[in-house]
Amino acid sequence: MEQPNALILEMQAGNEKAFSKIYSMYSEAIYGIIYSIVLDESAAEEVLQDVFVKIWNNSASYNINKGRFFTWILNIARNSAIDETRSKSFKNSRKNLSTSNFVDIISSSDSLNTKTNSIGIKKFVEALKPKCIKILDLLYFKGFTQAEASKTLDIPLGTLKTRNRNCINELRAMVLG
Repeated sequence: MEQPNALILEMQAGNEKAFSKIYSMYSEAIYGIIYSIVLDESAAEEVLQDVFVKIWNNSASYNINKGRFFTWILNIARNSAIDETRSKSFKNSRKNLSTSNFVDIISSSDSLNTKTNSIGIKKFVEALKPKCIKILDLLYFKGFTQAEASKTLDIPLGTLKTRNRNCINELRAMVLG
């Protein structure tokens, strides 16, 4: 998808119709990312609304010349979803889950292909080395911190950070190259 620079500039100028169009263009993909982290429909919907409020309120901080708009909103969404999972109310709501919920969590926890396909990068992620796929899955699709991913993969934190940077650079080269 080509970046809608004209719409972005209109939104930054306070045009609500442009913002509505941007919401229509990106909300489905952003919802998919949020849901893959929070694993709860109502929480994902709330976070999605919060994300678009943040986009509207902070649109002036986005610079078209410094990066892709989708990456900017994806980072807002990812950070908001992770913040939600770390919130006290979210943790309390998860304490008394029935066992039937865990079947869904387990079956969806390895659905990297579905998640990446929803934002259109499935073919690129699949082309990466298996170690890159594991790192990206934990950090970007499951919401792990670098420290948590380091423990899960049983590798030093510094090694994880280096591999993550190298994997992102590989992915960037494939997508942009």
